Amino acid sequence: MRTVIRRLGRMLAACALVAATALAGVVVTGGAAHADGCYTWGRTLSQGMSGNDVKQLQIRVSGYPGYGAVLALDGVYGPATRSAVIRFQQAYGLSADGVAGPQTFNKIYALQDNDCTPANFSYAEMNKCNSSWSGGAVSASTAKFNALVSMWKLQAMRRALGNVPLYVSSGFRSYSCNSAVGGASNSRHLYGDGVDLVGSPSFCRIAQQARYHGFSNILGPGYPGHSDHTHLGATSSRSWSASSCGI
Repeated sequence: MRTVIRRLGRMLAACALVAATALAGVVVTGGAAHADGCYTWGRTLSQGMSGNDVKQLQIRVSGYPGYGAVLALDGVYGPATRSAVIRFQQAYGLSADGVAGPQTFNKIYALQDNDCTPANFSYAEMNKCNSSWSGGAVSASTAKFNALVSMWKLQAMRRALGNVPLYVSSGFRSYSCNSAVGGASNSRHLYGDGVDLVGSPSFCRIAQQARYHGFSNILGPGYPGHSDHTHLGATSSRSWSASSCGI
């Protein structure tokens, strides 16, 4: 329902834009990128460029780093960012040239809401502990940013799995919330990037697919305490363990 409402809102906004353009007597070409309530790119981006607009792009394509890799969000459009953009473009049937221009930005605009979250995930489902994002191992702003990046990774994984729904049972936790559920003292949930997934597809399918989408912390069936969910997160070094899934 959330996705349907969003898409209806975007369609109405697009109609308003077309009407306003017609009244102004301005012709908009099919390749022009429109303004967006979250973030609007003002230039085409390609390898060798840098800036905050590159970092904003990196956040949106962070789920396309390739097998076992994690894309650095450093604002530098290097080879890894170019490859991630190509994978994003391929995932959505765009011209896969590794250059982020109007087509790429328009697809991102269509995928995100005005709070910058991707179409199929929300801050609310990533934080069932407290609305302030406080009380964890990092500042509230950092925890919320980490959750945003995780959501874009999940959006990429959802696409790769055939647009099947992914159900988040637990996201950010304060120390008190983490203690109440018996979480590990160093849980990634305390940092905002930890995500527990339940439902379909299978826990093993989730754990296996997550290896391609920038998650360095994957714990699933076969790892103690993870028979009823798959955990995904971000750690400085790879920590994959789901022995029942061949990981």
